[in-house]
Amino acid sequence: MSEPLTVSIRREVDPERIVEATAWVQTGVNLATKYPGFLGSGWVRAGEDSQVWHMLYRFASEDSLTAWEQSAERAWWLSMGEGFVRSERSKRRTGIEGWFDEPTTGTITLPAADGTTETVTVAPAPPRWKQATSIWLGFFPVNLAFTYAMSPVPGWNELPIWLRVLVTTLVLTPIMAYWVLPFVTRSLRNWLAR
Repeated sequence: MSEPLTVSIRREVDPERIVEATAWVQTGVNLATKYPGFLGSGWVRAGEDSQVWHMLYRFASEDSLTAWEQSAERAWWLSMGEGFVRSERSKRRTGIEGWFDEPTTGTITLPAADGTTETVTVAPAPPRWKQATSIWLGFFPVNLAFTYAMSPVPGWNELPIWLRVLVTTLVLTPIMAYWVLPFVTRSLRNWLAR
């Protein structure tokens, strides 16, 4: 079973159609809440006169997120925003990559399906020294194991160092990003939150 996924979206909206955009965003939230695996969402504007909107939504697994993203309801909802959404960027976040954003402080207001809102405190990112320690705890053993595994390969040690480092990073980066760092993040979750 996959880890929960958060999707971060940045949209630019026609400033002349803010009322319409507000209703449109709330409709999207209301539709998403009906899908299995939906864990929550929130949206904020960068400022009262801003055209930039930020939205987050979270699903329990890759499968539940995919079901929502490929649904007819979401396709219909997105088509309703075509007249006033000028641009859109989105990112999927599972764990450690969110640490590289600027730390968030304060509160955000989350709309609920029943039309009410809830204000929640946003947890700050772990301090950089904890991030660095966590990355090292994952990287050192994986790099050491790869180095030992490659040393008996004929000709490996005769290759130029830049080529060995290139091959090492090409092999280890996806291993770190998809398996090792999410495992380290889960294992150190309580320590990282302190």
